[in-house]
Amino acid sequence: MQDSEANQPQPAPQPEAQPKPQPSATLDGPWSQAWRFFGARFRAISDKAGRRLMQRTLKIGVSARIFHPEPGAKGLRGKTLQYLEESIAQWVMSRDVLVFMIPTVNTNGLVHPSNIRLRDYAKHLDGLVLQGGADVSPQSYSEAATRPEWSGDRVRDMYELELLHEFIEAGKPVLGICRGCQLINVAFGGTLYQDIASDVPAAIAHVNDQYDGNYHELTFPPDSSLASLLNTRQATVNSIHHQAVRELGRDLSIEAVSGKDNIVEAIRYRKAPFVMGLQWHPEFHRAAGTELLDCMPILDSFLRTARETRF
Repeated sequence: MQDSEANQPQPAPQPEAQPKPQPSATLDGPWSQAWRFFGARFRAISDKAGRRLMQRTLKIGVSARIFHPEPGAKGLRGKTLQYLEESIAQWVMSRDVLVFMIPTVNTNGLVHPSNIRLRDYAKHLDGLVLQGGADVSPQSYSEAATRPEWSGDRVRDMYELELLHEFIEAGKPVLGICRGCQLINVAFGGTLYQDIASDVPAAIAHVNDQYDGNYHELTFPPDSSLASLLNTRQATVNSIHHQAVRELGRDLSIEAVSGKDNIVEAIRYRKAPFVMGLQWHPEFHRAAGTELLDCMPILDSFLRTARETRF
């Protein structure tokens, strides 16, 4: 029996139970608990502040139109006036954002000097709309006016060119309307037709007595991001301009052209999240009915970029 039991396999020895690690007194100490508590509070406050910031109403700047004093005039006609056209403000505000007209600045003013710069507006606002108005001066693209009435507004050019570059430098989106589209092209070294009817005799009438009732077809190049945004290849827009993009500026792409004469109707700056110019007036479209292009996707894309770049 003893030999038989000796030949039986013996169970393997069990490893001795290791003592369970004790929590470090340092980790569970009062300083550690306080650190975890205040860390959690800080994260909660940061998350709340982040949500509030994302929900903050957007602030969009609109460049000013400028009325220059008339020689010998009395009252307001003898003063420099800065204003915006009502429809452009209401179009932007239709998405429940705040609109601010950006005045020119004068750091050398003798009566009311100021240290405010246009870059301060670019810092505190979320996006810029360059509205329509007077012709861009040929001097701004190193040409002479071929007729006196096409000399444009050089003062406004200088103000808006600085404003445009400050917003681009700040990483904020820019949407140019009509003159604003032309100004974006000039800002990057492009030129303009001073008068479409004179410079492109075969072109259709891009302005007439119908004003915003003058329409034409719009087509999009194959690689147009605007066509993808609007989900269309052909549309109808208003036409209220006698000048247009001639030579395209650097780093710009053509996003749309007039369907009958190939006049440039939309451009985009490729080196920024959103810098786009539209030759037509989207702010007049909704009131004109369903036959005109629905431009709200363009506004929504501009505002979405403003939210994403507000930091």
